[in-house]
This record gives sequence, structure tokens and C-alpha cells, in this order.
Amino acid sequence: MTVVLFIIILWYGGLFFQSFFLHRYAAHQVFTMSKTMEKITFILTWIFQGSSYLSAYGYGIMHRMHHAFTDTEKDPHSPSFDANMFAMMWKTKNIYQDINEQRIAIDERFTKNVPQWKSFDSFAGSRFSRLLWIAFYVLFFVFFATAWWQWLLLPIAFLMAPIHGVIINWFGHIYGYVNFKMKNTSKNLFHFDFLMMGEGYHNNHHKHASSPNFGVKWHEIDMTYLIIKILNFFGIIKLKPIKVKN
Repeated sequence: MTVVLFIIILWYGGLFFQSFFLHRYAAHQVFTMSKTMEKITFILTWIFQGSSYLSAYGYGIMHRMHHAFTDTEKDPHSPSFDANMFAMMWKTKNIYQDINEQRIAIDERFTKNVPQWKSFDSFAGSRFSRLLWIAFYVLFFVFFATAWWQWLLLPIAFLMAPIHGVIINWFGHIYGYVNFKMKNTSKNLFHFDFLMMGEGYHNNHHKHASSPNFGVKWHEIDMTYLIIKILNFFGIIKLKPIKVKN
């Protein structure tokens, strides 16, 4: 079961750095960290996201746009304006690449203070880097896969970050429950988010976008936030004062 454990580590490792670094730090800046720690986190994000590495700059800007234009034609990813999840994710990919390559004009409000490490992103997001990770995943499966069905998990390793994205950006706007009635389709996917480490409380997050804790009710435990609290306690990061709108 080494392969299954490997996929679980990639799933939650990649998910944590997407939620902690790309989402809560790059996009919403709910905490601060030193420049040295920021660079370490860039590298850790690359290690755990591997072939599906996402730039903090591209992700941060695109997510800010998602909040500003939720469920409108300007939303980078909305089920309301795409025929299916594949069409939505293809559009998301194109917008993400346009942002990173600076092929489109971006309003300053979306770029302000978004972390960027151009030289590292050029390498980590390159075709060479992605192919290197894919080769590593394949070799890992060659050595450790013990049953044919385990090979069905290989595409998950290749596409981990997009899979995380489609769960929240597609299913999180179609299925689930709401704590707050809003002018968008955001939903909470789970009453206890065991799968997405807090990202599944999407309706809560759209209501309180500047809060580091995506859980609101007692059973809505945000695992990423608990780790953030520990890192804050040890001084590795510093949480900003929470400003929650009523």
C-alpha cells in the first residue's frame, strides 16, 4: 500500500500548501512571514505540488479576481458561465497563464503585494520541471505498485492541483449547504471538511474572505487554520488581526 500512502501524502501536502501559501497568504494575506520563510514555502509548494505546481503570483491574482467577480462573466472560474467542469478548468488554465506571462492588463488592486519569485517560478512551472516530476511519479509506481488498480492513481499524482481546484471551484458552487445567503452560488461542501482541510467551507469563506479560519460552526473544523495557529504560536508566521464583516 506504499502507492496509496504516497498519493495521500501528495494530496494533503499539496492541498496544505495551496490553502496555506497560495490562498490564505498570497491571495488574502491573512498572515505575514519573513522573506526567507516565504522562499522556503515557495520551494515546499513546488515539492508537494510537483508536476501541477501553481505560481503564488498567478494564483493570488486570479483568486482575487474570483472574489471580485464571483459568478459573473468576469469570474475566472464559475459553473454559471461554463458548460462543464472541463471547460471551466481549461478557461482557468488560460487565464492563469495569461496572468503569469503578463499577456493581459491587471488592475492594481489584484496585484498589490502578491508574492512573486520570478526566477523560481520560471523553473518550477517550466515544462522541464513538470516532466521531471512526471518521470519521478512513474518510476515510483514502477518500483512500488503491487496491483494493477494502483496505476489508476497515477493521473491523480500528475494533476493534483487542478483536481483540488475543480472540487472547490466547480462542486463548491453547485453542491452543499449555505450558512450565509449571498449574491453568489458558493456552498459549504462538508459539515466536517476531512477532504479539503477547510477549503470546502466555501460559502463561509466568501462571506468572511479576510478571516484565516474558514470554519464558522462548531463542527466546521478547519485543519489548515489549526496548523496556522501552531505556526503563529512558534513565531514562524504572524497572524494579522481578524476583521470579520457582519
